[in-house]
Amino acid sequence: MSDRSGRQNVIAGNWKMHKDHLAAARLASEVRAACAGSAATVVVAPPFTALAAVAAELQGSEVALAAQNVSAHGEGAHTGEVAASMLLAHGVRWVIVGHSERRQLYGETDADVAPKVQAALAAGLLPILCVGETLAERDAGRAEQVVADQLRGCCSELTARQSATMCVAYEPVWAIGTGRTATPDDAGAMHRSIRAWWSEQYGPESAEGVPLLYGGSVKPENAAALLSDADIDGALVGGASLDVQDFAAIVSTVG
Repeated sequence: MSDRSGRQNVIAGNWKMHKDHLAAARLASEVRAACAGSAATVVVAPPFTALAAVAAELQGSEVALAAQNVSAHGEGAHTGEVAASMLLAHGVRWVIVGHSERRQLYGETDADVAPKVQAALAAGLLPILCVGETLAERDAGRAEQVVADQLRGCCSELTARQSATMCVAYEPVWAIGTGRTATPDDAGAMHRSIRAWWSEQYGPESAEGVPLLYGGSVKPENAAALLSDADIDGALVGGASLDVQDFAAIVSTVG
């Protein structure tokens, strides 16, 4: 088990396709007030249409702004896409890539995610790379191999220097929005597997520095148990991030 004392603790709220710009601005204002002075790095990811409004609400605060996706391409003829440079211009500092919903619902593969990681890093954004197995893959005893393959597929072009500016979120697909959660032991074991893979690829110094988040039905009731593991450095929070009291309670478990 590693010592996370030198790593960034990140609690990121993924608002998914919820909140228009007005409602998102109100929630951002509430999060800003409720999470002031937190020991964690607090990040919120509203829909693209609300980025400007949320950025205005968060200006001067400790809460950071994330996007839920990014194009692998720069500006150009890519209808419906949003370039990393555009996100940066809106005050975005983090970006979620490879989320399980993008993979499961929209067919994104590791080959699609890898250039998004590169585009984000090239623009100076901090990627939160999502990886995780399905229930069938876990039941077949392939969970760690599946996650290692995803890491390899998405990070094969990373330099050692770039590896130090990444964040990885383990989100077992079978726990996304289902109410089921990996046990702290299961989540901790996978996080140690990810950190071992990272060490093999980029060295122990990079592995000890990369924040590893757990995502998958994180709630105030289970956050403390999950985050008590030294290899779980934070959480990627879905539904609970839409309730400021629930989200603040999860943030408060880091201290």
